[in-house]
Amino acid sequence: MGKLRITVRGFMLIVALVVFVPLHYIYRLVHYGSPFPMLFLRSAARICGAKVTRIGTPLRRDVFFLSNHLSWMDILALAGASGTAFVAKAELARAPVVGWLAKLNRTVFVEREARMNVAEQINQLREALADNWAVTVFPEGTTTDGQSLLPFKTAMLRVLEPPPPGVMVQPVMLDYGAVAEAIGWVGEEHGRHNAMRVLSWKGSFAIRAHFLDPFDPRDYPGRKAIAAESRRRIEEALLAALGKPLRPFAYIVEPIRYTPKPALPEPAVAAEQQAASGTD
Repeated sequence: MGKLRITVRGFMLIVALVVFVPLHYIYRLVHYGSPFPMLFLRSAARICGAKVTRIGTPLRRDVFFLSNHLSWMDILALAGASGTAFVAKAELARAPVVGWLAKLNRTVFVEREARMNVAEQINQLREALADNWAVTVFPEGTTTDGQSLLPFKTAMLRVLEPPPPGVMVQPVMLDYGAVAEAIGWVGEEHGRHNAMRVLSWKGSFAIRAHFLDPFDPRDYPGRKAIAAESRRRIEEALLAALGKPLRPFAYIVEPIRYTPKPALPEPAVAAEQQAASGTD
């Protein structure tokens, strides 16, 4: 039955491509912007089994979304809900079909290891924001399990030093509920295997995209302050959704130099939390 679901969903995705891609190119003959990438990604999310609920109101333009990250499904959910473009790893541009689709959705590709090209990548983001785009960054730098929240990387937030005129920051919290760990793409799992696992999922699953209150980045000077405020709001929303404390992410992620801290005994955890609250 899993193979049958993969086949059916794969066929439906091809049909959606055949419908929406020609419409996109025809529309572009007379208009600059096109709604069809957003409509395709919204349809693709539903075909893959996701029932996306939008909570809050996403800004439509001149906005920098910062979101937690669990899966490649995040891209379908967020783009379908808001029409946002994304910042993605450069290797995605070279992936068959997926890279082409990402380019249709105006993705800005960055090379994490190419530190000498950071200035050029920042300029690409500035051009996107100057063109009134909505742009999403996943500042954790990797996908997690929905029970954790990694430190935010701030390199791509240099575009907000200083913020382009009129641009706002809007944090987004993605909540997959009880299926977060089952859907999430973490550890050593290959992307193809994760895709097959998601496409073979029986029935549907919920993704709740919480678009939190936007804020003016000029009120939080510097990319570290912007990242800290965004993370604080996302963590607060995630804690409310989970109804329990976050846990340390269990996997080593070498590309972002993340290593999980060893687990503390319960009294030590309480003492650490009390010390942290006393220094805030």
